[in-house]
Amino acid sequence: MTKSTPELADKLFEAHVKHELASLKGAKLGKFLDTELDALLDHAGTITLAQLASEKQVMGVIRRVVVNMELDAGIPELAGEMAAKVTNAPVQANTTLGDILSREQAAAFVEEALELRQQRERFIAEIMAHPVYQELVSNVVYHGLVNYLYEDNLLTRSVPGVGSMMKFGKKVANKAVPGLDETFERRIKAWLSDSLPGLIARSEQFLQKALTDDELRDSVMAAWVSLEGATIAELNDGLGDVRLQEFVVLGYEFWLSFRKTPYFDGCAAAVVEHLYEKYGSVPVMELLQDLGITRDVIATELKEFAMPMVDVLRAEGYLEALLRRRLGAFYRSAAAKKLLVE
Repeated sequence: MTKSTPELADKLFEAHVKHELASLKGAKLGKFLDTELDALLDHAGTITLAQLASEKQVMGVIRRVVVNMELDAGIPELAGEMAAKVTNAPVQANTTLGDILSREQAAAFVEEALELRQQRERFIAEIMAHPVYQELVSNVVYHGLVNYLYEDNLLTRSVPGVGSMMKFGKKVANKAVPGLDETFERRIKAWLSDSLPGLIARSEQFLQKALTDDELRDSVMAAWVSLEGATIAELNDGLGDVRLQEFVVLGYEFWLSFRKTPYFDGCAAAVVEHLYEKYGSVPVMELLQDLGITRDVIATELKEFAMPMVDVLRAEGYLEALLRRRLGAFYRSAAAKKLLVE
């Protein structure tokens, strides 16, 4: 090896770095990206999804990144702040509900919901069977019956003074027989307890018949018409920043626990399995096309996002440092020195 070999290697190395930096700028960078994009998409027309990554590998990514990756506590704080910014943005006061969802779209959603008759019937039945609803019915019937007996029956409305006399008689009877009110109340409630299943069953039958598709459609759309002109700010009235952030935190905590459930894992596995059943053995380009990702879409994003980012990295000196790390090892290698000697 002659003395000029290291100097020649250094000169070649510097020229190579300069050449690469020049090619990663302006029109040359654009031409390079276009050329590589065409070559990559040509391969995407022949390489299948299963060749690039297996179903097991994709599930591994989901479990590592989505399920098991520890998330910093600052995430819910940032999400809450962003939600508050969105809620308080000027656009909220200038946008109505109808601007976001048209009446025709709302009607379409209603029509689809009306098709879920079985779920609607089950929902009504479960409400009717709920202890809170049964207690509500019992209280309403009890107070209605008591009021009718003492205040609002045909006799007290038709004959002046009878209502007062009945109340007076009630007071006298209570003084003469202490606990008469309690006894009366217990008997009425005992009767209600026996009669409640029948009342609930009849009320359920009534609701199932009364809540027809036409009734529900008219009611929902009437509510929509009353709300579609309201601004989003008006609909959010009363939801302060603090409460909004609390909801965000609750949602975040739910997600942290939900993502680790067997249910989430089963759903993710079902989606990935179907993806590979449908696209695993076909060219990747077919999957991209079905997703609406065309060459023009990719080229536009490369131009609008990737090229400006490369400009920043070059201006900050990162690209040159990367090239020097990447190419320097070769020009210092024994193989390069041997070639320069020959």
